Amino acid sequence: MPTALNPEPNPVLRTTEPAAVTPSFKNAKVLVIDDTAEVRMIITESLKIYGFATVVADDGVSGVEMARQHSPDLIICDINMPNMDGYETLTAIRGNDATATTPFIFLSGATEKPNVRRGMELGADDYLTKPFTHKELITAVNARLAKRAELERQSEKKLDELRGNITLALPHELRTPLHGILGLASLMIEDHATMKPAEVLENARFIHDSASRLHRLIENFLVFSQIELMASESKRIETPLSAPPVKVHEIIPVLARAIADRYRRPADLRMDAAPAELLAPEDSFKKIIEELVDNAFKFSQPGQIVGISSKMAQDTLTIIVTDRGRGMTAEQVSRIAPHMQFDRKTFEQQGAGLGLIIAKKLTELLGGKLQIDSQPGIQTSVQVSFQVPWC
Repeated sequence: MPTALNPEPNPVLRTTEPAAVTPSFKNAKVLVIDDTAEVRMIITESLKIYGFATVVADDGVSGVEMARQHSPDLIICDINMPNMDGYETLTAIRGNDATATTPFIFLSGATEKPNVRRGMELGADDYLTKPFTHKELITAVNARLAKRAELERQSEKKLDELRGNITLALPHELRTPLHGILGLASLMIEDHATMKPAEVLENARFIHDSASRLHRLIENFLVFSQIELMASESKRIETPLSAPPVKVHEIIPVLARAIADRYRRPADLRMDAAPAELLAPEDSFKKIIEELVDNAFKFSQPGQIVGISSKMAQDTLTIIVTDRGRGMTAEQVSRIAPHMQFDRKTFEQQGAGLGLIIAKKLTELLGGKLQIDSQPGIQTSVQVSFQVPWC
């Protein structure tokens, strides 16, 4: 039966090409949204032949509700519908957390093809121009389902790795310093009458170091939680206009030397901090520098140089922290995330995997940019840059 959009005898399917595609996703649920009964019938019957389950809706309003109720694996939707057109339907579906990532294929008539770009910009995954063949329909459906399955596989792989890192890191990071504190404190209680002052001092220093390590871990969890909350609300860290600018060239040497001393590697530190000022909260700036320098020492060995430099060029402040330690591959750099530590089973290391991501997110909340350039086994360079227009 002819339609206004397509005067061909069959408004949807061309039969010149056999449908020789066997789907890889039998029983996947497909929601078909179209205001024309014949179109809905043809598409659903074609999908059922190849093993797909189908649900249908005759307009955008009911389509959005059907998507919410049935949680389909894929949605096929016409563009030109009354009341709520395909674009509005897609916007509503993408606005619902339960269906926001559901693969979405538009159906368009030949005259609507120039408007397909709009649909893609709104979040559609693909489109089919009527008329189409059985093979084109099934191929498009399979392609979108395959892409979603791959994304889910990659997501699950990352979650498994994250679970593994948390399982390995957190118990170790919490228990190790705590055991040291409890053990030495018990020893001092039991032997306090016979311990020499030098032994008391040595044990007290060890307890202090262990407590500092535990304190830093807890602090990083709290800081990261605050950062995530601000990021979720699209907030930025604001600096009061009355606050004095941070003297970068004074802060960097103090922090860097303290961290180098903590690792007992003062001879490995190289610094070149040019005079510079930045209008930012001092505690946030210090946290960025602390995490980057600590990370450089943590993932390099004694005798390997750790460098930190800062410079002003026109209206940009650039800070670079380098180390000649283990390094990361490009793929690992792209996967930096909370609690993500690479090769932890191979390399013994301290930390819960929060330092680098805290530095990155804090930099972004201050309006800056953090870039990582790393060559495994050669060098890692982390560059932080801030625009300083008033300089």
